[in-house]
Amino acid sequence: MNNKLAIGNVITLKKKHPCGGYAWTIYRLGADVGIKCLKCSHQLFINRLKFIKSIRA
Repeated sequence: MNNKLAIGNVITLKKKHPCGGYAWTIYRLGADVGIKCLKCSHQLFINRLKFIKSIRA
């Protein structure tokens, strides 16, 4: 799973964003993961473990 985590990768989460988008791009990696919605450009930080669980397989 960790080989998919790289800056610039596009990922899909299990739940959609309020704007209706499912696709996110990774812009920061560390203890927290920074992701950006591709539909509305909203940015947020998620704890790495919670982020890994929320990725659609």
